[in-house]
Amino acid sequence: MKITLTNPQHKVSSSKKRFRVLVSGRRFGKTYLCITEMMKYASQVKKNIWYVAPTFKMAREIVWSKLKEMLYDFNWVQTVNESNLQITIKNSGSKISLKGCENYDSLRGTGLDFLILDEFADIDEKAWTEVLRASVADTQGDVLMCGSPKGFGNWAYRMYLKGKEDEEWDSFQFTTLQGGMVSKEEIEQAKQDIDIRTFRQEFEGTFENYAGAVYYNFHAVENVKEKKIDWSKPLHIGLDFNVDPMSASVAQIDKDIIHFVDEIVIYSSNTDEMVEEIRNRYGSKQKIFVYPDPACRQRKTSAGGRTDLTILQNAGFNVKCKLKHSPIRDRINAVNSRLKSADGKRYIYVSPTCKIMIKGLQRQIYKENTNIPDKEEGFDHMNDSIGYLVEIVKPLIAQTLPYKPSRWTHK
Repeated sequence: MKITLTNPQHKVSSSKKRFRVLVSGRRFGKTYLCITEMMKYASQVKKNIWYVAPTFKMAREIVWSKLKEMLYDFNWVQTVNESNLQITIKNSGSKISLKGCENYDSLRGTGLDFLILDEFADIDEKAWTEVLRASVADTQGDVLMCGSPKGFGNWAYRMYLKGKEDEEWDSFQFTTLQGGMVSKEEIEQAKQDIDIRTFRQEFEGTFENYAGAVYYNFHAVENVKEKKIDWSKPLHIGLDFNVDPMSASVAQIDKDIIHFVDEIVIYSSNTDEMVEEIRNRYGSKQKIFVYPDPACRQRKTSAGGRTDLTILQNAGFNVKCKLKHSPIRDRINAVNSRLKSADGKRYIYVSPTCKIMIKGLQRQIYKENTNIPDKEEGFDHMNDSIGYLVEIVKPLIAQTLPYKPSRWTHK
């Protein structure tokens, strides 16, 4: 049995520094590297090893099946606990455990010999400073932080810089192409699907400046184009449920083009009133798809104990709704990528009559020194409705399906 690393992976693995920080493009081969690093420490006697993701579910989905597969291939498994996501290693007695950071206080009190923080930019900084840093203190344990960069306004960037300045730390930055799992042709194709800033972040592994306009790719001339409703085609409506105001962005879709043709804003309102307004404007026979805030599954903005989702479905709309919220950043990137892709093409247009929509896309900014959109001016409601629609119709980056590297097969 043999573990094969790419040159970039080997550089990270062979570093002698106690704290290592890796930022990389998507599909770099980070999961494989994490598993091989855990195996390296688990081969030593009685080591306690944790892999920590932003959520327990993410830990299970990202690494659990691949970790088990490799450990079984090497005949290292003594016991497996499926509920706790823990594996005890044969001969060495070391334990590998997968954890989530939803409730990081529950992670206190355990000494660790090796700790991985995966997608650490999405983990609360306090999980590190108040809990996990102490877990490697008395053991003098080693740490690997890894993930995609999420902008300068994030503690992950400070950790990356520390790796360039502190003698105990080391930092690495690699692109998707350097990882060797995604072809050059696939990466070039991605340029047609996403905007240039997102491309640099997701594929080149660079830290991007999120100061200024949130929807920086919106152009008040190039993205604004007159279009009348074609009553022979369905309407697609993004819906944000804030009671004051309740906002809807109304679009029609032609192949890759999303053209927003109308907007609805109702103050001091509820979902029943929004349904009534939609039917009054567009008729009861018009085919309508609605893309609401995922909170509609629990939220009730009307009387009678009915959820917003139930009200929309009972109105006869075809409702397309995620099970839970995506990260705000993903929705914003999805919209920016359609406003203007990395190869300069525009896939979202807004009719000039949609004045609130245009104003929101132009004026929403980030909070100072953060990558969090400012909601104080109220531009977020209509923008959120656009995001709920776009993230389902044209999600950020169709999954890049890499070929399976030979190193995943250990024969």
